[in-house]
Amino acid sequence: MSRSKSKHYLIADPSLDSPAAEAYRKLRTTLDYSHQDEGIQTLMITSALSGEGKSTTAANLSMAYAQCRKKVLLIDADLRSPSQHSIFNVEQNPGISAVLNGQALLEDVLVPVLDGTLTLLPAGPLSGNPAELLTSPRMKDLLAELSGKFDLILIDTPALLTYSDAQIIAAQCDGVLLVVKPGKVKNGAALKAKESLALVKARVLGAVLSNVNRKNAGRFIY
Repeated sequence: MSRSKSKHYLIADPSLDSPAAEAYRKLRTTLDYSHQDEGIQTLMITSALSGEGKSTTAANLSMAYAQCRKKVLLIDADLRSPSQHSIFNVEQNPGISAVLNGQALLEDVLVPVLDGTLTLLPAGPLSGNPAELLTSPRMKDLLAELSGKFDLILIDTPALLTYSDAQIIAAQCDGVLLVVKPGKVKNGAALKAKESLALVKARVLGAVLSNVNRKNAGRFIY
């Protein structure tokens, strides 16, 4: 897939100074201090429905953490409609699906971005069996291997109420952030998403309100 200009806004870019960028840094700090004794290394970011801003949140939060000199990995595990390659303007292929299918080696799919301060693992070729790939022993082994290489791993997944993929990954992560877009998702859908996470005993660390007026951006998180 060829490179294309990102349609997403990386507001946590270190060159930017705005209330919205500061909000992501605030989220980073809140997560660190509220869960500092709980060993959060793998963090899944999802939403109840598509279009709520989960991928943009995952990208910006990963950038905020990378600014702290941590070795951060962002995995695009949305194997149905990936977007992280577009956000960071890199190739989609190869990626995690190729590794899980045995078609590529891990070292060949990790992509340094932002002058090497952050690493991206793109989704790779779209697969007809993403749920099966994510439940495979190779996925569990891959996360264990990556945990030995990075300080923090953030994982972008499909929406919870659309596919089972997010539940599968949530069960393998230390914590989950639920992104909610006011006006798009009704309370019942948000509660159903939370219940679906409870079914796999996932740890919901908090919620992020997306698409809030930038004048109030400092208040839109957690």
